[in-house]
Amino acid sequence: MNVLVISAHSGDFVWRAGGALALHAARGDDVRVVCLSYGERGESPGLWRQDGMSLERVKEARRGEAEAAAKALGVAIGFMDFGDYPLRIDDEGLFRIVGEMRAARPDVLLTHVANDPWNRDHDAAREATLLARQVAQAAGHDPATPVIGAPQVLQFEPHQPERCGFSPDLLLDITPVFDRKQAAMECMGAQAHLVSYYTDLGARRGVQAVRNGGHRSIEQAEAFQRVFPTVAGTLG
Repeated sequence: MNVLVISAHSGDFVWRAGGALALHAARGDDVRVVCLSYGERGESPGLWRQDGMSLERVKEARRGEAEAAAKALGVAIGFMDFGDYPLRIDDEGLFRIVGEMRAARPDVLLTHVANDPWNRDHDAAREATLLARQVAQAAGHDPATPVIGAPQVLQFEPHQPERCGFSPDLLLDITPVFDRKQAAMECMGAQAHLVSYYTDLGARRGVQAVRNGGHRSIEQAEAFQRVFPTVAGTLG
């Protein structure tokens, strides 16, 4: 199975989907992350508190953190450097994302929700993901590379789901690989304040997973919402 993540900033994939990525990597699946920005302006408070910090030094540090986190999860990672706060993606940038999709040939795409009032960069990343998916399916775009199929798009949980229209329809048990997610989160020093938040959130989602029929051994879970219908041969 091929999994491709379109992450607005260099830390989003860790907090919101690190367990899912580690789980699929442990299965031997091809898992790739594309960070559209380093989160250098708005997602790096711990770095900007240091004396003499510059934009390029923050980018370098955030890239190092994300690469270390990806290694802890066992996944590949790449960076677009489109900038953040605001994240702006022109046609050239969109076609770069299309190229990543055609190269990865994903069975599933992971990205942000459609409407995050606190962080419009997330909205931009989600819109770019859906538009790039559309273009990557078009036979008339770059005929030298093969079109992709119709991968499901899973939206990962935003920081404040109540106001983002997030209604999860998938609770994924990440208990067996939570140590990997924990290690990846610990790599993200610029946002160290989020480690406890996402550890607690995983525990709450784990409780919900058990209450929704999951095995009692589930301790940590991540929540996702599908964009497209799921096609099945049975109701079960």
